[in-house]
Amino acid sequence: MTTYLLAGGGTAGHVNPLLAVADGLRARDAAADVLVLGTREGLEARLVPLRGYELLIVAKVPFPRRPNRAAAVFPRQFLAAVAHVRRLIRERGVDVVVGFGGYAAAPAYVAARRERVPFVVHEANAKPGLANVLGARAAAGVGTAFAGTPLRGAREVGMPLRREIVELDVAATRAEAAAHFGLDAGRPTLLVFGGSLGALRLNTAFGGAWRDVLDAGWQLLHVTGQNSDLPDPGAQGYAVVRYVDRMDLAFALADLVVSRSGAATVSEINALGIPAVYVPYAVGNGEQSLNAAAAVRAGAAILIPDGEFTPERVRAEIVPLLADGARREAMRTAAARTGIRTGTENVIAMIDEALAR
Repeated sequence: MTTYLLAGGGTAGHVNPLLAVADGLRARDAAADVLVLGTREGLEARLVPLRGYELLIVAKVPFPRRPNRAAAVFPRQFLAAVAHVRRLIRERGVDVVVGFGGYAAAPAYVAARRERVPFVVHEANAKPGLANVLGARAAAGVGTAFAGTPLRGAREVGMPLRREIVELDVAATRAEAAAHFGLDAGRPTLLVFGGSLGALRLNTAFGGAWRDVLDAGWQLLHVTGQNSDLPDPGAQGYAVVRYVDRMDLAFALADLVVSRSGAATVSEINALGIPAVYVPYAVGNGEQSLNAAAAVRAGAAILIPDGEFTPERVRAEIVPLLADGARREAMRTAAARTGIRTGTENVIAMIDEALAR
């Protein structure tokens, strides 16, 4: 029996691909022992046990960004975390470690190396995090969701995706999706969403331009986010929902998507071959713009900067796209060519290669 230790967490961008790989390993070999290493503070503390996996806890030790008291105590705290993970590796008989970035990954990489256990790194974002930059230097395999991610020895393997996305039959599900949202399966649909909490910029823009979308002969499925107070005008063909727990149905209905460009979002949209307009989140280190870059270069998507996304920009750039079927079809073809649905299988193949060595 093989024992796998999957390390990562903090945000959905780390936890979701980790869980996709865990599910893939379990589906392939029910006898495999799949363990997850995470922190008490991250999203994994809730999601991992819900999925039925054992969560092993390691202390959250942030890398210091400036010389201060946290920097002074960092070496001792980090080495303690590494020692803790080394004990877990020995006690649980771990055969291979797989890291997805985040606070749990860094000590896992160091511990695996010191215990002479092979480890594999997966990076979801086009701009890698520090833990994965360091881990890639000694990893048995390094996989990235996007081509061109600057990690040593990396190869593009795609994003491990949720099964409901990988297995989605858009044509067969469209009628069910339309009924779910109270829309017409026979009319083209624009899907707008900004994540579970919403995106104020997207909500404001379409709050002022939704009539233009409907006047173009399209429907609008607008996922505003749980924190939004955008009013629902109750117009036929305009579905305003705060939260969607069946994004597979939303995607099945979408003929064009306007969204943020988180790594998982871009990967799912590409995998399904949906044309997209990305409005990268402007806060952070610019990773959302980089995540969308390959799709834009391929002709599968358009990028509009957050600060320029207004009702007027919707009317000037998106509404004409709704009327240009030839351009959207070219974008769809490019997205399908760019997208990867086999990210989970590709990461598992890397794990097998590491074990075989």
